[in-house]
Amino acid sequence: MIDFGSDRPVHRQLADIIRADIAAGRLKPGQPLPSETRLMQEYELGRVAVRQALSVLRSEGLIVTVKREGSYVRPELPTERVTVRDAAEVTARMPSPEERKTLNIPEGVPVFVIKEPRKRSRILSADRTVLIWAGGEDSPDSKES
Repeated sequence: MIDFGSDRPVHRQLADIIRADIAAGRLKPGQPLPSETRLMQEYELGRVAVRQALSVLRSEGLIVTVKREGSYVRPELPTERVTVRDAAEVTARMPSPEERKTLNIPEGVPVFVIKEPRKRSRILSADRTVLIWAGGEDSPDSKES
């Protein structure tokens, strides 16, 4: 429940409650969240606080919101295994709006940028990509600490 005497903002407390429900499996991937009105009534909060809580969860990549439908727990997506070669440089960053649209990435999900010598950089959604290190002499496991 919401602790109105806490120094933690109420929208953060609501986001914590919904996040915990997702983590515990009480809200499953693809399942709709209660409506804003229902959340307002259940937790005795105003619409602004509920919307701020949902915004926090969207920015974390936990939920998606569809206009005129509502918010849903983000569905699980199939992952792609990508082999990273020895000479590759891998960085993570937030995508541009164009990249988000092209890759169909919801708000809050970072991308991996893989740069390999003599190849074009690849940009991959971090939530759907498993990076596999190719190993070799220059692999992190072969270096002494």
